[in-house]
Amino acid sequence: MVRLIDSDGTQIGIRPISEALALARTRGMDLIEIAPQANPPVCKVLDYSKYRYEQDKKERESHKNQKSGFLKEVRIKPHIGQHDLDVKIRQMTEFLTDRDKVRITVVFRGREMAHQDLGMKLLKSIQERLAELASVEQAPLTDRNRLSMTLMPKR
Repeated sequence: MVRLIDSDGTQIGIRPISEALALARTRGMDLIEIAPQANPPVCKVLDYSKYRYEQDKKERESHKNQKSGFLKEVRIKPHIGQHDLDVKIRQMTEFLTDRDKVRITVVFRGREMAHQDLGMKLLKSIQERLAELASVEQAPLTDRNRLSMTLMPKR
């Protein structure tokens, strides 16, 4: 015995499986078990290919609404003021709490290139201040006049 539902959603009632299959065949459709754990199990008369299409469409829609971690970039100079650094760290904290990755880029200009150790110290201090929120995904890396590090939010 199964609880039978018609293709338009109306309940037909509790019927034997053989009768439900015969009804589905006469309409040129399939008998699909919707809720096997129910007592009696719930079956629906539907076109199976259309049912699969609708299920796939719902799944794609749910994946579309999920947010994956974006990569946000924060650029700073090696001689940044303390207040400006605090503002940037507050901004990074917001990004990390939103589950986004953060790339911190220290940009050197002119003679600052001779003092890349200042940029490295700056990145280390930022890493220590954000240690409870983030872990290092990419260690500090030098690229021409830039020094960058990527932080990833902790689980």
